[in-house]
Amino acid sequence: MADSTQRSWTDSMSGRERVRHVVELLDEPTPVQEIADRAAVSRATADDELQRLESDDWVIETTIDGTKAYDLNPVRMLFDEVTDLIEEHSREELESQLTKLKAEQEELAAEYNVGSLTEFREQLATDELSAEELREHRNVIATWEAINTELGLVKHALQLYGDVVELSSSRTDSRSTFA
Repeated sequence: MADSTQRSWTDSMSGRERVRHVVELLDEPTPVQEIADRAAVSRATADDELQRLESDDWVIETTIDGTKAYDLNPVRMLFDEVTDLIEEHSREELESQLTKLKAEQEELAAEYNVGSLTEFREQLATDELSAEELREHRNVIATWEAINTELGLVKHALQLYGDVVELSSSRTDSRSTFA
């Protein structure tokens, strides 16, 4: 980070806020010292804030080569993504999105004449493919996996839609809980 950028970062956010910001960007388990360095805080500050985040279920502690590290809690991330979908979309929009995703999945299956992603993957080992065809297959696999992930999230959102809406409205409508 450039010196002026470093100053504005440290001037505009507290050390704990910087640790939380770094944690939000993690894409793999990361040692405490690396998190501290990225957040421009002491190891003690980072460790203290990470322990607090762990007690709030935002991160999980792990080890990398015997060194304490942290990663985002995948369960918390799943619930956050599902609740975001519910807050941002109506049930009808989610149903429409489910239909669109399912159609995309079926188009891939038809285009490559397979019944599933597993069957498509098996072609990598059984078919004689050029390097270009292998790259194309890897891209299709990534797309198919992304569609499957989105399908799962939308299905979870639809399954929990009524409960989340009801619990959210009861939280914001204090009169109805005491009436």
